[in-house]
Amino acid sequence: MPNEETILKRSLVAIMMVACLGIAFGIVSGSFAILFDGVFSLVDAAMTILSLIVARLIARATVADGLPERLHRQFSTGFWHLEPLVLLLNATILLAVTTYAIFSAVMSLFAGGRSMDFGPAMVYAAVVVIISIVMGWYEHRANRQIKSDFVRMDVHGWVMAGGVTLSLLIAFAIGFALDGTGYAWLQPYVDPLVLLLVGLALLPIPIGTLRKAAAEVLQITPDDLLSEVERVAETVTTEQSFSGHRAYVARAGRGTQIELYFIVPKDQPPRALEEWDALRDRIGTAISGDPRHRWLTIAFTTDPARAN
Repeated sequence: MPNEETILKRSLVAIMMVACLGIAFGIVSGSFAILFDGVFSLVDAAMTILSLIVARLIARATVADGLPERLHRQFSTGFWHLEPLVLLLNATILLAVTTYAIFSAVMSLFAGGRSMDFGPAMVYAAVVVIISIVMGWYEHRANRQIKSDFVRMDVHGWVMAGGVTLSLLIAFAIGFALDGTGYAWLQPYVDPLVLLLVGLALLPIPIGTLRKAAAEVLQITPDDLLSEVERVAETVTTEQSFSGHRAYVARAGRGTQIELYFIVPKDQPPRALEEWDALRDRIGTAISGDPRHRWLTIAFTTDPARAN
């Protein structure tokens, strides 16, 4: 089974191929819709390269002696925070490109449209649909075992790319069929109309990614993670007759940051350090998630002010 890095590398090769085809066929056919598709893929390729770098850093950080000492010292808390930053950058650029395409399409429609060659456009669309189907199926199947956010996002990208390009193929086929008919005057409007529809269809993707990434960059507490940690902490508090607890959680990409403070009554008898360590291990096991991608701090104190 290929790992995350291998999958993203193969996806990168396919994305670069689609980007080059889109830019070349967009220029040859005179289609701004195809040119936009190529530029969109080019931005996606650049973000995939960044994703590969981050994925490699995170993988090396989870292995003993996987990083140079200097790099480990500079990023002693890991590289999880880079994931939402990459997603935030990706979403921002794609949102800007998509917004520009929408405004460009509207302006072109009001200007009377633009002429294009539908033959090369249909060839491009057919080839990209096939590539998108193959890559989406391959990555989805591989990610059943890996469960990577980067790969999952890439699968969504290929699904959207396939759907959008299939729409292009249908639209260009309709435009081609109009040639020589009484509706041939509609042909110049096909490309800007398709570009407008594609832009509007793609717009929710960067917006959704932007919201999720911004929430992680700003360290907004995820409700699902907090609920689970609170459930475990309440069970331990009741079982150990503690006075209370405080939980602080955040999520950054695949990594989670959890701080748990238990307030111990002053009249409880002292315990050996080994007992406290065993209790910490039990709490850590009760909280789900991959321990390699978790920064877990568990502290015990008799002063409630120290837990705030």
